[in-house]
Amino acid sequence: MSGDRMSAAFPLIGHQASIARFVNARQSRRLHHGWIFQGPSGIGKSILARRIAGWMLGAASMDADLDDETMQLVQSGGHPDLKWVERGLNDKGKLRQDITVDQIRELNQFFQLRPALSGWRVGIIDSLDEMNVSGMNALLKTLEEPPKNALLILISHATQPILPTIRSRCQVLRLYPLNEDDTRAVLAPQEVDTELALDLAPGRPGYGIALSQTAGAKAVQTARALLRNVRKPASGVVSAALSSTLVDEGSLQAFTDTLMHWVAEKADEEPELSATWLAMHEVRTTADTLNLTPLQTATKLFSVLQDGVKAVSA
Repeated sequence: MSGDRMSAAFPLIGHQASIARFVNARQSRRLHHGWIFQGPSGIGKSILARRIAGWMLGAASMDADLDDETMQLVQSGGHPDLKWVERGLNDKGKLRQDITVDQIRELNQFFQLRPALSGWRVGIIDSLDEMNVSGMNALLKTLEEPPKNALLILISHATQPILPTIRSRCQVLRLYPLNEDDTRAVLAPQEVDTELALDLAPGRPGYGIALSQTAGAKAVQTARALLRNVRKPASGVVSAALSSTLVDEGSLQAFTDTLMHWVAEKADEEPELSATWLAMHEVRTTADTLNLTPLQTATKLFSVLQDGVKAVSA
């Protein structure tokens, strides 16, 4: 694609090989209707999805700037042929734990409509990690019977398994953390401590920016300290560390991500830890229902982790 990526409506650095694969698929006129964009959070998957949506819906290129009317509509959320699905707010004004089944049913209905402007309809789910099994099963309707000129992009941060029935019906486009030069290039124009962001989330500038600007930075550092001695700290030590760290949902999310990423990596060497990962995921997804505070949730998560590590070591 031509153009200056940094002046584009949706600037994106890196991922040239992944972009080239999608471009080649479209230009071959054999574009698959379902794609999973998979990779860790904070590397640009949602930006790439917006760039591709604009291009599919009539923008001059993925690098088109905001003088392009299609890119303007994509950015504003007003393009009638694009539907972006993400978690909404519940009746209490809090962010839901999951994307609801009703949202997926609305997406299925969206794909039954005729394109209004572009000849294509594009649906994007951000993200698969925030869908429950019921939602994923509802999604199969569109994947099994895709309408003509329809593209469905499923963003996956790879923090939970994807149903085989969904994966088998999609092309998987893997995106990887950026190298240090590209990460620095993304961070340079941002009002952020570059070195801190690099340390907190190497290769993941979006996540590094989010952490460095919130209490998440301290939560990550606390998680790392506890993990270095995961078999040793007594409950009092853990409680004291978490009490000074877990101040809100943002810091809890950072703490959780650090722990679960550690478990996922260790599970490659110790498959028994996969059960620990699932148990921790269950704690996180039910915390809101049980009205657990961030501190209570974090304490329970670390306790489950410790139990799992001890069982593997026994």
